[in-house]
Amino acid sequence: MSPLLLILIPLLSAVAVALAPRAAAFRIATISTLVTLGVSLVLANDFGHWGDDGFGLVQEIAWLPSIGASFDMHADAPAMWLVLLSTVLMPICVIGSKTAIKERVREYYAWLLVLETAMLGVFLAKNLLFFYVAFEFTLVPMYFLIAGWGGSNRASASIKFFLYTFTGSMLTLAGLAYVASRYADATGVWSFDIPALTEFASTLSSGEQFWVMLAMLAGFAVKVPLFPVHTWLPLAHTEAPTAGSVVLAGVLLKLGTYGLFRFVLPMTPEGVVEAVPAIGALATIGVIYGALICWVQEDVKKLVAYSSVSHLGFCVLGLFALNPSGLQGSILYMINHGLSTGALFLLIGMIYERYHTRDMNRLGGLVATMPIWSAFMVFFVLSSLAVPGLNGFVSEFLCLIGAFSATPDNPQWPGLLGPWYAVFAGTGMILAAMYLLYLTGRLVWGPFRAPPADEHSGLPADLSPREIGLLLPLALMCVWLGVQPSGLMRTLEPSVERTLAAYPELVPTQVESVAVLEEVNGG
Repeated sequence: MSPLLLILIPLLSAVAVALAPRAAAFRIATISTLVTLGVSLVLANDFGHWGDDGFGLVQEIAWLPSIGASFDMHADAPAMWLVLLSTVLMPICVIGSKTAIKERVREYYAWLLVLETAMLGVFLAKNLLFFYVAFEFTLVPMYFLIAGWGGSNRASASIKFFLYTFTGSMLTLAGLAYVASRYADATGVWSFDIPALTEFASTLSSGEQFWVMLAMLAGFAVKVPLFPVHTWLPLAHTEAPTAGSVVLAGVLLKLGTYGLFRFVLPMTPEGVVEAVPAIGALATIGVIYGALICWVQEDVKKLVAYSSVSHLGFCVLGLFALNPSGLQGSILYMINHGLSTGALFLLIGMIYERYHTRDMNRLGGLVATMPIWSAFMVFFVLSSLAVPGLNGFVSEFLCLIGAFSATPDNPQWPGLLGPWYAVFAGTGMILAAMYLLYLTGRLVWGPFRAPPADEHSGLPADLSPREIGLLLPLALMCVWLGVQPSGLMRTLEPSVERTLAAYPELVPTQVESVAVLEEVNGG
């Protein structure tokens, strides 16, 4: 089966939805996302590189061969897992929007399908131009979803989202374009083949690698978002429709961490080792800052949005630990955060549909009227807390272990972080437990308080079978990844070690260079 189907099905379905009668839009979007999920499962089953560092799903589609532009596709194990995460979340977003979206329905579902097309293009791209077009184009449907179906402050949120991420992406483009132009100078041939450019970029001088790394980091860090370029995220999450928040947290933020893994680490190893302490510090600050800001939030959705800043700080810390534990934990964290936080945004949306408020001062004791909703809320809060036995534990633990062991004297995988980074980031886990349990205590238990339910919503007091059906698969996946993460982690090992191949020799060299510089300055 061709991986091109993963691009064509949602793209053509978006056109069909836009042209179809209003009543058919939901049905077409649902069928499209379910078929895309089915195709991704078939491709995953046939994927021949789960146990090695090779690339599967290879398909070459020429576009402008004279300049090396094409729509070539491939995927390794990390990319394949993110494809599966995307195709799992999209039908949940579509079906979850059935009662929430009542205006401009065709346009809404069409933009969701265009967004799915762009996201899958990012993970499947083998050609740099294809990657960048897909990466950048995710901004367009997300902008319209926030601006068209968001909250009262949606205009400001959508503009801020677009300007922040677009500006960062321009800097990333500059870095990638520099690598492509240097490749053309060296070989006499223009090529945008990602494996070829990755191999070439790692041979550039350390100064060139450092500036290319900074340029790429600028765009990917905004997308993560990494402190201090995170300020667009809480507003975008708060104002976005529920499905927009689920996709934003579940997949779009992972485009940033995926970019760091796919481009920054393997392309510019000499630049990375110079920046690791600073990036590790920003990630650690983000973990603590995000957790502290959660304490002062009264809007439940904004609280969960700020928690993403904290959670993804762990993800970045794991990436720049420069060892297999950190990288495996980071990739696993991308998947786990998508499941847990996506589910929390779904639950918040279900409450908002009934009571039209997310203010914790007006909502509480909901277990009295919504026991099923409350049970799911407690479950996904525990998942987000990284409780042992659920999905978040292993990934968070690996990120911290990776940072803790990333010392220069580590004989196998020397690093430039160390125990103090892990200790300070670990305080974020304690703070997360405090604010998430505080959130749960206020919403779920205590005396019942809520504004009158919207009598016109047509929803039962507690969750409907449709809503339970949306949450149950996510809960089962959280349990599976918590109880049996080893299978997924084994598939990541070869790709992780390929990405880190240059670092065991570079890190000691960097440590020696710093020591010599300090000695000279001291002298």
